[in-house]
Amino acid sequence: MVRGKSTERMRKVGPYGVETLPQVLVDAPAAPPGCRGALVERARLQWRRSDGGDPAALAEEFLAAHGLPLHDLTRPAPTHHATGACGAALYLSAAAGALLAGAPAGAPDPAPALPDLAVVVYDHGPTRATPPGPPAPWWLGEFTESWTPRQHADAVDAVRAAIGRGDVYQTNLVGHAAARYTGDPLPALSRLGALPGARYGGVLTGDGWAIGCASPETLVEVTDGQLTTRPIKGTRPATAAGRAELLASAKERAEHIMIVDLERNDLARIARTGSVRVDELFAVRRWCDLWQAESTVRAAVADGLGLADLLRATCPGGSVTGAPKLAALTQIDALEPVGRGASMGALGWVAPGHVDLGLTIRTAAADGERLHTWAGGGITWDSDPAAEVAEAAAKTAPVRATLAGR
Repeated sequence: MVRGKSTERMRKVGPYGVETLPQVLVDAPAAPPGCRGALVERARLQWRRSDGGDPAALAEEFLAAHGLPLHDLTRPAPTHHATGACGAALYLSAAAGALLAGAPAGAPDPAPALPDLAVVVYDHGPTRATPPGPPAPWWLGEFTESWTPRQHADAVDAVRAAIGRGDVYQTNLVGHAAARYTGDPLPALSRLGALPGARYGGVLTGDGWAIGCASPETLVEVTDGQLTTRPIKGTRPATAAGRAELLASAKERAEHIMIVDLERNDLARIARTGSVRVDELFAVRRWCDLWQAESTVRAAVADGLGLADLLRATCPGGSVTGAPKLAALTQIDALEPVGRGASMGALGWVAPGHVDLGLTIRTAAADGERLHTWAGGGITWDSDPAAEVAEAAAKTAPVRATLAGR
């Protein structure tokens, strides 16, 4: 069980409460390399949709109160001082992102112990040593899907019908599965960060919950006054034939370009006029045993842009919603039987002058009884239901195998 037994000392914190936890060392996703393994929790904010309010504004206000002002991301990053906060991990759920976008929040969360927003401020501590002794016993049961392959395929057909009516151009469908476990889940979740291509590998924990991330996808990065997003859309097996098939697929390229256009529009809301550009289009890169198509979209930060407006413009990420975003989110709310939980949200590192948030694909979460995984893909008019079901299975297979220790 997670509760009360992990070395991370997951603690209960009220909706707007702050708790100082000295000597708690973590590996937060996207933390600077010099900080990994040497972060000590200083203060924490956790929020759920039922608490009310604006999570983006709450995050910005909380960070400023703890010495991390992010109300103007055009300012250069200050030099870190040993007496001040190093930075913070920030997690925002897909449901919270939908709230910011003015869309339905989706089906009930299968892991309600998880907050919808977590902001954890860190100081520097001593470098963590590897614990001595043999690994603790770990058992993970079989995963149970929240929808059958037939139900998944039927949802694909429903999206295709909506596209035929002109309701949407594309909708991303996500499925969920859960498995019971015994032992400490944190070592299993930590292993996800070692998967090939896990640009946002790491773990974030709280009282009765933990998130492990192996995401390769940049939701948004802000460095030196520049915005960057790297949407991923299009998947094939990591073979020579799979790479050639991905590059030659008109369907995958069309799906990908729709999302690139959506991301360009999202960045344009918070960028200097005329500065949005696509630096790289449909580059094929590897994650575990899969090829994926990735583009790079950049823009100059608009004057006075703060963290709250950045989150409102980019969450939830277009590659896991569809286009148009609001119409796709409404369809997701109608079709997905289980909430997206820790997946398809934002998780990463924030500090003055620097934001680096990954999209929580290839992500798992633990509550007190079960491990949860999610996977899906973008549906277009040319989608084949059986192929979409198979693609989701291929995406989640390395995550589940790693969690099981295989």
